[in-house]
Amino acid sequence: MKMKAAVTEGKGKEFEIKDILLEEPKAGEVLIKIVASGICHSDMIARDQFYPVPLPAVLGHEGSGIVEKVGPGVSSVEPGDHVVLSFSYCGQCKNCLNGRPFVCEKFFDLNIGGAMGDCTYRMHLNDHPVSHFFGQSSFAQYSIVAENNLVKVEKDIDVRLLGPLGCGIQTGAGAVLNKLKPFAGSSLAVFGCGTVGLSALMAAKAIGATTIIAVDVHENRLEMARELGATHTINSRHENPVERIIELTSEGVNYAVETSGHVAVLRQTVDSLTFQGVTAVIGAPPMGTEVAIDVNDVLLKEKMIVGVVEGDSIPQVFIPQLLKLYKQGKFPFDKLVKYYDFDNINQAISDSESGLVIKPILKINE
Repeated sequence: MKMKAAVTEGKGKEFEIKDILLEEPKAGEVLIKIVASGICHSDMIARDQFYPVPLPAVLGHEGSGIVEKVGPGVSSVEPGDHVVLSFSYCGQCKNCLNGRPFVCEKFFDLNIGGAMGDCTYRMHLNDHPVSHFFGQSSFAQYSIVAENNLVKVEKDIDVRLLGPLGCGIQTGAGAVLNKLKPFAGSSLAVFGCGTVGLSALMAAKAIGATTIIAVDVHENRLEMARELGATHTINSRHENPVERIIELTSEGVNYAVETSGHVAVLRQTVDSLTFQGVTAVIGAPPMGTEVAIDVNDVLLKEKMIVGVVEGDSIPQVFIPQLLKLYKQGKFPFDKLVKYYDFDNINQAISDSESGLVIKPILKINE
């Protein structure tokens, strides 16, 4: 079938809406009509080739939509179902079988490598293959998705809103709820108040952290952090965040979340911890990036640094849990979003990169 998709043809180039060909779903695959797609920082670093996704590619990995057609063997969804699209995993390796699909042994190949699980392609432009991204390539009118990428959701919430649950929101919230698991009354600092950081902040409030410190360089994002539950905010353009956190807590925070991908900020998160504090590393810098850490500080205070992929989430379990919190008013992620028409994808990305908008969502098929 022919469809419109936003194609990335060269490193750092703007997206172009083009007509491309999409094949039919194969066994275990589903054809999705994409209603909307969030824009995530990972789309931008793939565009800029910090992640070496083969180009040309159709990016986008926070899609939501409606099941159009199912391939042979698919049993969990049927045409007409509303779904959120999340990351790809094999379902067969040791980690997947142990309930840890977020560290699937084939995660990089399936999500970044450009091909589907059978090493073939479903999208073509001028008779040449176009790379798939994160198991969904949601910057398009339609997508072929493996069944295990899908999360079926109820139809009582506007499906346009839900795509960011598949990556940015579940990553931030899951880092807190699934990985750090703060105790009631604990303290937590969030470095970077984009979608991931603010999702972590909302999760910390929901779980009972009582000191929640938000750090960013944009006043509009710090204002949103206060609205969502931050007890303190720090603009790191004007204050040293480590010194200010120590001042506020007298000893440092129990937990810190790093979402920016900047090595200097990662060092700040570690330095801001108290004894046996834990830093969750979420932000993705260029491949091969290294950071200097004060080893004796980590050793003598028994600090920990942990990586977090996709919020340590099993999407089919965790996303419905987040939606329950949303319906109870405890996780108001709808406050983060601004909608854009599909044709305005480059403007939406520019607004996100400048900090003007927290979570842009493209309206693709109304």
